Amino acid sequence: MFAAPFAFAAPAIDVHSDPNCGCCGAWVAHLEENGFDVNHHRDGDVRQVKIEQGVTPKLASCHTAIIDGYVIEGHVPADDIKALLDERPDVAGLAVPGMPHGSPGMETGRVDDFAVLSFTRDNRAPEIFREYTQ
Repeated sequence: MFAAPFAFAAPAIDVHSDPNCGCCGAWVAHLEENGFDVNHHRDGDVRQVKIEQGVTPKLASCHTAIIDGYVIEGHVPADDIKALLDERPDVAGLAVPGMPHGSPGMETGRVDDFAVLSFTRDNRAPEIFREYTQ
């Protein structure tokens, strides 16, 4: 008998977004398609969540998520979140600042280069976790 491949099993991810944002829903769908159990909170005050989680304006995007103590800001690909949970670096989380075309949830037909940044809660500059280039 062959063993079945292990399914990805991550802790639940809490996503906070504006109730009227379509790209946030598309990113949530991307996470669910990649095995995440998503609790989608369509809050009115996502800015307050960002402040509480240490997300600076330079890192900000349209939604903020929390998973297993890490902050996920913006359109971070599911595989990068999986890598973060597997590697467990000493960071506060990952961010894709802005809303780059071609990132998960922002499939508009145009594809821009973008970077996933790791960030801390101190004054250190964010570092590139992974780059996506054409």
